[in-house]
Amino acid sequence: MIRALVLLAALAANPAVAQCRQALALGLDVSGSVDAREYRLQLDGLAGALRHPDVRAALLAMPQAPVRLAVFEWSGPAYQRLLLDWQAITDTNSLDTLAARLTFTARRPAPPGTALGTAMEFGAALLETQDDCWKRTLDLSGDGQRNVGPHPREVQRRLASRPITVNGLVIGADPTHGTDRRQAGIARLSAYYRAWVLTGPDAFVETALGFEDYEAAMIRKLKRELQGLVVSHGGPPAGPGHP
Repeated sequence: MIRALVLLAALAANPAVAQCRQALALGLDVSGSVDAREYRLQLDGLAGALRHPDVRAALLAMPQAPVRLAVFEWSGPAYQRLLLDWQAITDTNSLDTLAARLTFTARRPAPPGTALGTAMEFGAALLETQDDCWKRTLDLSGDGQRNVGPHPREVQRRLASRPITVNGLVIGADPTHGTDRRQAGIARLSAYYRAWVLTGPDAFVETALGFEDYEAAMIRKLKRELQGLVVSHGGPPAGPGHP
């Protein structure tokens, strides 16, 4: 928080000096439980969320201190694919370009495992390269618990001392044999994420009732993640920041 206030004061004194308001890394689960249709709903849903007027307004609220965005997909311990490397969102053109790239991204074969702990490590390493940003946030989407690789609780312990936030977006599984158990599944997975994945005092879990709800859930999540550190009338940040 103190660092963010100092950077805001420096920016006000010298607007020509560019700063990074927030580094936001988005990790998408593409493990064996995610079929081709669900894969497409995730990428197109994220692209649609980036085009949503409220999200666009939040991303472009401070062009002199832009948000930097990176997107990767993950499954087993050896599979983390960077779809979009870090890019500053400075105008509508840069945002539209990122959304279009997601829309035209084709799926590649991925292992069936769900290495959630490894995804946390990969996302944290991405954020380490953005240490000039006022806030660094990892946003992990998933529809299941870890079944391979390091347990998230081990990674969470290592990340606890770092100035990053890890949020989650849990996705309810589709109904099987006419039985809809998504609410119960979401409750269990949300509890799992709260216990072992979330990192940082302001971390939270958003939920999607199936992949069809992914875009709406991502819109809610991005709006919440981006609501802080926006200067209003030259005042202090609207929400908590990290040193």
